[in-house]
Amino acid sequence: MTRPLPRFPAGFEWGVGASAYQTEGALDADGRGRSTWDVFCEQPGRIADGSTPATSAGFYDRYPEDIALVHDLGADVYRFSIAWPRILPAGSGEINAKGLDFYDRVVDEMLAAGLKPAPTLYHWDTPLPIEEAGGWMNRDTALRFGEYAAVVAERLADRAAYWIPLNEPVVLSLLGYAIGGYAPGQELLFESLPTVHHQLLAHGLSVQAIRAAGGRSVGTANPHAPTWPASDSPEDLAAAAFSADLTDWIWGDPILLGRYPEGYAEGMPGPVADDLEVISTPLDFYGVNYYSPQRVAAPTGEPSLIQEHEIPAEMPFRAVEVDGPKTGLGGEISPDGLREILLTLTERYGESLPPLIVTENGTSQQPGTEEPGPDGRIHDDGRIDYLDTHVRAVRQAIEEGAEVRGYWVWSPTDNFEWTHGFTQRFGLVHVDYDTLVRTPKDSYSWYQQLIGAQRDQL
Repeated sequence: MTRPLPRFPAGFEWGVGASAYQTEGALDADGRGRSTWDVFCEQPGRIADGSTPATSAGFYDRYPEDIALVHDLGADVYRFSIAWPRILPAGSGEINAKGLDFYDRVVDEMLAAGLKPAPTLYHWDTPLPIEEAGGWMNRDTALRFGEYAAVVAERLADRAAYWIPLNEPVVLSLLGYAIGGYAPGQELLFESLPTVHHQLLAHGLSVQAIRAAGGRSVGTANPHAPTWPASDSPEDLAAAAFSADLTDWIWGDPILLGRYPEGYAEGMPGPVADDLEVISTPLDFYGVNYYSPQRVAAPTGEPSLIQEHEIPAEMPFRAVEVDGPKTGLGGEISPDGLREILLTLTERYGESLPPLIVTENGTSQQPGTEEPGPDGRIHDDGRIDYLDTHVRAVRQAIEEGAEVRGYWVWSPTDNFEWTHGFTQRFGLVHVDYDTLVRTPKDSYSWYQQLIGAQRDQL
């Protein structure tokens, strides 16, 4: 029996989100420069199925079709990302007018479809010359990013409804620089801490640049999840606290409180106190990306795996696997984790916390389960159940005091899932990677029904 759909407050906004590198393709088109992910994907063994993002989902050429699908969904917001190498192929200096023109057309198409554009300025695709000059280990990268933000905001500030400077900076620091699982593939462990501070500084500088250009509603998209210790032992509790600091509070505290968790400021480069004033520039919303909770324990001297990424034994915590339902990527399915983290953020930051938006939530299913059946449909019941239970968790968090203003599903179409290539599908719409034909899945119809029901209740 289908459960009644929950009702949300008036003004609550529904959306979808995607990234440039995962969807656009056209890596050599119209003056785009090379990125760190271009190089990383060319290295043998980096991508699970050996696939290439050269075409991805073909958004660069098919964006009107994808925007029309999101319009037909009934969504309010379309979150997308802008490729830094398309705008500034060298990372700074000469502006590529064709790159800006492309995103100009995308934004206008969204507005014509009645959608609110929500650009993200950075989703891990660093221009290669910036990386070759030191990347996010180099303070200069934060300054160049601020300049890039100003260029984009000058063009789009009159039409963009929401702004997100950097997506999930913790992923770049942890997987890109600390353990090497993502581009640029460095294995610096705790020597990668400067990338934390420099990304946070880039965030603050870009918030100021967007506002100076007249941009409205500037926020974040940070991944947050509860960190649950494997037991009540002092060792596991300490490991969980350390993990939470590293993945949650080292990012949220500087932005919202203007300070690092205890013990971290001393390890950061530069004039930290002055930088924190920039980093903590007030926001209009705080974006939360949520997929799975974290379960950790004290280290044993052996490496552990978290969603197929190895956590070195030198880390002061290890990931713990639990029995139960899993996403296609192996993450634990726990809707209550979303409710808990929304309430934890509300309690931790109090009046310093702007309204919350769930800027990413979604799942892949087990590989091979999302192809059209004999009836031509994709019956992704697992995704429907995941989304349904997480939407209800958001509603419960609102009832318990969290000020949540929106929920955006990741993602509108299937796409290139980083090191997993095309083996993992997150989309509400199926993409045939040979023909690029789009086929809405059952989850698309479910989300369409959910949004439509909210409209009917107003």
